[in-house]
Amino acid sequence: MNNYHIHSSAYNLSLFFVCFTFVLLSPLNCIAQKSVIIGDFSKGNLEGWKEKIFKNKTSYRIVNSSSGKILEAKSRASGSGLFRELQVDLRETPCLAWSWKVQNILRGLNETTKDGDDYSARIYVVFSNGPFFWNARAINYVWSSGQQIESSWPNAFTDRTINISVDSGPERVGHWVSHVRNIRKDYKRLFGKMTEVVDAVAIMTDTDNSRQSVTAYYGDIKFVSSCE
Repeated sequence: MNNYHIHSSAYNLSLFFVCFTFVLLSPLNCIAQKSVIIGDFSKGNLEGWKEKIFKNKTSYRIVNSSSGKILEAKSRASGSGLFRELQVDLRETPCLAWSWKVQNILRGLNETTKDGDDYSARIYVVFSNGPFFWNARAINYVWSSGQQIESSWPNAFTDRTINISVDSGPERVGHWVSHVRNIRKDYKRLFGKMTEVVDAVAIMTDTDNSRQSVTAYYGDIKFVSSCE
């Protein structure tokens, strides 16, 4: 499916602790990619994820595929998501890595409007920026129906969330697509300043505005120290 399913999180974690144990005994630093696992779906694990329903309920469940366990999302005129609250230090692990696949895209949408604010797949990265909820901002990486890849625009419901089209249209429908994004760089470009901490990550497949139907699949999600 993708490299993030091939290299298990257990291997990365054990390698990190080996490096940590011997770093004081060796003149050479042990070079290993740091990672923070957000979605460990390949192990059938949804621990720490909570559901938020906006309008009707999208079905999220772990299913088996030819390459292992994945998260399935089925939306039928529904708008709900899964979110996980945790703090991630972007100075250590600035890059978000994930994979997804959609079975179809939504048709006839103007995604810059409230009526068209539906996506086959999306991942929110949320930043609280202090103790007050009104300071919260988010980057929303989406599989767009028609917006140009790498284009960005304010969410139709709040300008504190900026959408980025990382996939678009039907060309890759039915295929796994992997992404690695430098969250600090994207935040700086979109909001004009740097940020150091992520406070939550959310997954959402929704069709509540367009009342269409879509199925998507999500692979493991993690923050990593290198975007290469």
